[in-house]
Amino acid sequence: MSVSHVTTHVLDTGSGKPAAGVAVTLQALDGGRWVLIAAGSTDADGRIKELGPDRLPPGTYRLGFDTGAYFAATGTETFFPEVTLTFGVAEAQAHYHVPLLLSPFAYSTYRGS
Repeated sequence: MSVSHVTTHVLDTGSGKPAAGVAVTLQALDGGRWVLIAAGSTDADGRIKELGPDRLPPGTYRLGFDTGAYFAATGTETFFPEVTLTFGVAEAQAHYHVPLLLSPFAYSTYRGS
C-alpha cells in the first residue's frame, strides 16, 4: 500500500481513544485561493494514511477537521466545531505527518514522523 505525502492521526484526549470517523480535507493554496486536493475520514485507529497523492509540490497546504460533527456524534459539547491546520511542504521532505490531539475545549498539533 502506498502512503500519501501527507497523513494525519486524530486522538481524542478527552476520552483517551482514537477519534474515528472525523471528516478531513486536504487543500492547497493556489494563486491566493484554496483548492481541494482530497477528502477522507479517520479509520477506527483515528488515522488517514491515504489522503491525496504520494507526492505534492512545494507549497502551502491545510488540513480541515470537522470536529463539530465528530463531537455531536458522541453527544459531547465542543467549543471548536472545526480545526484548520496550515503548514508548508518543502521539496526535500519525503513525508509529512500532521497529528491532531483533540478534546472538547482544546486542541494541539505537532510535526509528526
